[in-house]
Amino acid sequence: MTTHTPAIETAPSATRKEPSYLDVTKGFWSWAGTLDHKRIGIMYLVGVTAAFLCGGLLALLIRLHLWTPEGMLFENGVYNQVFTLHGVFMVFLFIIPAIPASIGNFVLPLMLGAPDVALPRLNLASFYLWLVGSILTVYSIITGAVDTGWTFYTPYSIETQTSVLSMGLAIFVLGFSSIFTGLNFIVTIHKMRARGQGWFKMPLFCWAIYATSVLQVLATPVLGVTVLLLAFEHIYNIGIFDPAYGGDPILFQHFFWFYSHPAVYIMILPAMGVISEVVSVHSRKPLFGYKLIAFSSISIAVISFLVWGHHMYTSGQSEFVMMAFSFLTMLVAIPTAIKVFSWVATIWGGSVALSAPMLYAISFIIIFTIGGLTGVFLGALSVDIHLHDTYFVVAHFHAVMMGSTALAFFAGIHHWWPKMFGVMYDERLAKISAVLILIGFNVTFLPQFKMGSLGMPRRYATYVEQFQIYHQVSTVGAMILGVGFALMLGYLLHSLVAGRRARANEWGGVTLDWHTPTPPNLYNFDDEPVMAGKLYDYTELDISPTGEATFKAHKSTATVGSKA
Repeated sequence: MTTHTPAIETAPSATRKEPSYLDVTKGFWSWAGTLDHKRIGIMYLVGVTAAFLCGGLLALLIRLHLWTPEGMLFENGVYNQVFTLHGVFMVFLFIIPAIPASIGNFVLPLMLGAPDVALPRLNLASFYLWLVGSILTVYSIITGAVDTGWTFYTPYSIETQTSVLSMGLAIFVLGFSSIFTGLNFIVTIHKMRARGQGWFKMPLFCWAIYATSVLQVLATPVLGVTVLLLAFEHIYNIGIFDPAYGGDPILFQHFFWFYSHPAVYIMILPAMGVISEVVSVHSRKPLFGYKLIAFSSISIAVISFLVWGHHMYTSGQSEFVMMAFSFLTMLVAIPTAIKVFSWVATIWGGSVALSAPMLYAISFIIIFTIGGLTGVFLGALSVDIHLHDTYFVVAHFHAVMMGSTALAFFAGIHHWWPKMFGVMYDERLAKISAVLILIGFNVTFLPQFKMGSLGMPRRYATYVEQFQIYHQVSTVGAMILGVGFALMLGYLLHSLVAGRRARANEWGGVTLDWHTPTPPNLYNFDDEPVMAGKLYDYTELDISPTGEATFKAHKSTATVGSKA
C-alpha cells in the first residue's frame, strides 16, 4: 500500500465568475427565506448538530448515573425520562435527517451537475417542518417529559400521564419533513442529472440517497398512521392497542417496526454512500465493484421491508413466521457484505492518504463490521431469546447507528467541509479527535456486549453489583467520546474564523462536486456541466509536488460549458 499526502499549503481557489453562495446575499432573512439547497443544507447541519449535542449530553448523564449499582443522579422515573429523550433526540432529530438533509442537500445537486434540487420550496418547507418538530419535542419536555422509551410501546404509552400526545405530534411532523426530503431527492435524481450522466455515471453517494429516499417515502407514512392511532387510543380509548378495551399491544409493535426497521436503513444507507466517496477519493482509486455497490443499495432497501419481525421474537409469533424473518435477516447480510468487501478492495493497493476523513472511514468499517457480525447473533432465533432486551442489543444498536452512521456523518463533514465553507480545519487536531472517538466508542460499548451476554437487562436504572465494573468501564469510554466530540466541535468552529483558505479541490476528488468553485456559486456551476469520460477516473488529475490537484485540460470527468 502506498500513500499520498493531501494538500496542505494554501493556494488560491479556482477563478470564479460569480460570488459564492455564502456571499451573494447577507443577513438573517436571506438565510431564513433561502431556496438555495446549499444554505438549507447548512441550516440542517446546524440543527442536527444541536440535536446531537443534546442527545450526547443526555447519554453522558445516563452513563454517570450508572456508575454505581443504585444509581448516582436520578430517581427511577426521571431516569426513564432522560433515557427516552436521549433516544428521541438521537433517532428522530439527528440520525435520520443528519446525512440526507445536511450533507445530501448540499452535495447531491453538485454531484448531479444541477443548479439546485428539483423542488426548492418543498426543500425549505421540509426544513421548517423539522424545526417545528424539534420545537414540539422541546415543548414535550417542558410539559412533562415522556418516559416510555423512544419506541412508545403500548399499553404503557396509553396509560402514562406524560406528554405522549405532543411528542407523538412532534414525530408526526418530523415524518412529513422526511417524506418531503425523500420526494425531492427522487425527482432531482430522475430529472436533473447533467447531460451525459446516465444512471451508472452517478456517484455511489447518489445511489445511496436514492435508495434512502424510496424508503423515506414508502415507510414513513406507516409511522404517521401509527402515531395517529396511538393518539386516538390515548384520547378516546377505542380499543386498537389497549387490551383493557379489546385492543392488541402487539399490533402496535408490528406497525412500529414495519417502519422502524426500514428506518434503520434510512440511517445507514446514506452513511454507506458517504464512505464510498471518502474511500475512493482518499485512496485515489475507483470504487471496486461499482455496479455491485449500486445494486446492493437497492437490494438493502427492498429487503429492509421484510425483516421487521426479528424485533419481536419474544412476542409470541408463529415459529414458522419467526423462521422466515430469521432467514430474511441473514439474507440482508449479503448486499451489506458486498459493500464492506468493496471498500476494503478499494483501499487495498490504493494510494491511501490517512487524512481525517479517511480515519473516520476506516473507523466506520471497523465498527460497522462489529455491528454487522453481532447482528447475526440477534438474527438467530435461539440466541436472540437469551440476548433480547439486554445490553448486547444496546451495544449492537449503537455499533450500527452511532458507531457507523455518526462516524460516516463526521467523515462526510470533514471531507466536504472545505467545499462547504472554503476553509480548512486543523488536520492534526482532526486526526486526534478521530482516534479519541474510535477508542472511546470501543471502550464504551465492548463491555456492554459482555454484560449483555451475562444477562444485564437494558433500560434499567439500577443493577446488581456483578455488573458494576462493566458499567464503570463503559462510563469511562463515554467520557473519552465526549472529549473527542468537544475537540471536533472546537476546531471546526475555529476554522470558520481562523482557518486557512481551502484549495478548489482540496482532496483531489474527481466527481462533479469538485468541479465547482470553492465554495460553490449560488447556482453551483459557472456553465452547464456535461459528463464525459469515466466516473472516478483519477488518471485525469494533475498532482503538483505540493499536493495541488487540478483537472487535465479537456480530459476531466466533466467538461464544464461544453455543448458537445
